[in-house]
Amino acid sequence: MKGFPCANEPPHAIGSAMNAARGTSLLVGIAGGASAGKTTFVKRIAKELGDDQALILPEESYYYDRSGLPEEERRAINFDHPDSIDFDRMALHLEALRSGKPVPHYSYSRDECRRIESPDRLEPKRVVLVAGILVLATESIRELLDVKIYIDADSDLRFLRRMKTKLASDPGSFEVICEDYMTKVKPMHLRYVSASKKHADVIVPQGGHNPAAIRMVKSAILSALASNDESD
Repeated sequence: MKGFPCANEPPHAIGSAMNAARGTSLLVGIAGGASAGKTTFVKRIAKELGDDQALILPEESYYYDRSGLPEEERRAINFDHPDSIDFDRMALHLEALRSGKPVPHYSYSRDECRRIESPDRLEPKRVVLVAGILVLATESIRELLDVKIYIDADSDLRFLRRMKTKLASDPGSFEVICEDYMTKVKPMHLRYVSASKKHADVIVPQGGHNPAAIRMVKSAILSALASNDESD
């Protein structure tokens, strides 16, 4: 594993992985702890590449639909555990996208624990950014990825970011947030998320707040796409 150096050239780890990409789309996995900065990083990479080039596929869209459970059981769901996500379905969709085929477009309502399928479908693009806390911890997904990136951030910083976000939407939820973090988020991070760092090709500190890393990843992706074009 390698962290990002302060250099103008793309890291060799990314370039080598992407040059070995299989199929139509490059599958780029971005993992890291809750509130590490994954979403910001992924959105900035997608913006740099352009809407015509990049598709974001969030892991959270593949949570199992538990809307039929009683409310008390829904509240007890541990969304940070691998068993909460339909990775088999996600793997099938990644394989389809890589082959140039559209897939169903899902979103997820945490309040209802309901997976919602949109009438439109997700069309394959040259780069698919697969983002979520567990994408490197799950072998079936990890094996499909052409390059694997881990967003690293201090645990205290992640907790404070999470607290700020949750309190902004529900000011009276301080105790619930703390309990959720100590009983679900933190244990799952240590058991699954942090442990998956060893599978990363590159580790990025600060996530979306690391402009050098964003430039390097963008450069490496564009280089790989250009190389694929030349070989076609």
